[in-house]
Amino acid sequence: MKVLVVDDNPVMRAGLRAMLGTVQQVEEVIEAGDGVQALTAVAASADSPIDLVFLDVRMPGMDGLAVLKELSDIPVVMLTGADDERTIREAMASGAKGYLVNGEYGEAELRAALSMCPKGGKVLSPTASELTSGAPTDPGTRFEFTPRERGLMEALSEGLSNQQIARRLFLSEKTVKNHLNRMYVKMGVGSRAEAIVAWLRG
Repeated sequence: MKVLVVDDNPVMRAGLRAMLGTVQQVEEVIEAGDGVQALTAVAASADSPIDLVFLDVRMPGMDGLAVLKELSDIPVVMLTGADDERTIREAMASGAKGYLVNGEYGEAELRAALSMCPKGGKVLSPTASELTSGAPTDPGTRFEFTPRERGLMEALSEGLSNQQIARRLFLSEKTVKNHLNRMYVKMGVGSRAEAIVAWLRG
């Protein structure tokens, strides 16, 4: 997986690169310090397309929202300190697949973004989710879960182990594992942590 990190703060880029370096599916991380460099990097990667862009909003020259509108063919996750409603709504309306506010995300959210956003899923930090939601979204409906799967996911999000879930729902551990694997496919995630993040985001 090839990822582009766009931020005018070199410390932020270095921290994100280090975090992405721990993710097995990420094979290459490209950095850009502003919007113009970002578009140049995308153009230079035409023969080996970028799979996901982590994009800051507030940058000198060409800002992130302007860059976003030029990247309609690439999944983009805004990774930024900009937490005002207008900016968040504009970014999502312009096609962003995710919006993570600094201080509200960690490795689990980044892994969820890497797994879900290239497949069409979305990842929002709490502030972005609150500002962009109307009526609360039922994640069970969104993922087309059965009543049994809802119960499994609720137990999983409480931090229960497969063994504890099996005892609560009167199932075997093998049945719990099989259910969870099918649920991960429905959610477009690859791990327990990513599933919990996706569920809690609604």
